[in-house]
Amino acid sequence: MPYWRLFYHLVWGTRGRSPIIDAGRQKVIRRSIRGTCEEQGATVRGIGVMPDHVHLAVSVPPRVAISAFVQAVKGSSSHLVNHVESDMGRETFGWQAEYGVLSFGERSLEDVVAYVENQVAHHAAREIRPEFERLERPYNDPERGTRG
Repeated sequence: MPYWRLFYHLVWGTRGRSPIIDAGRQKVIRRSIRGTCEEQGATVRGIGVMPDHVHLAVSVPPRVAISAFVQAVKGSSSHLVNHVESDMGRETFGWQAEYGVLSFGERSLEDVVAYVENQVAHHAAREIRPEFERLERPYNDPERGTRG
């Protein structure tokens, strides 16, 4: 087995950024994320769930493409939310297509995990870090000189 130390901060939102993640859905989403990470061989470092988005600090093995990993996590969690007894009869739950991903070094692990796991406090105090909240590339990306 190869040696690897890869760290990612992922963020994705509900369809339309609707604040539809309540305590029951949050529990299901957390359970699903942990299960999918285990299936993919990924290590959960921290999970933060807000009413309209999710943050995940995770180590994903190099054999798994990040885009495939995100698709698996989002797909399994929305499927599970839509098929639990307590959600029957409610509007269909879904995630928006976009997501944000940042890689970071091991020295930043503690800070990133603290940010992810303390989402409620950060948002309440309006102490969010814009680079960690970004879900999509802007229309004009000055770094790449291209349209989003």
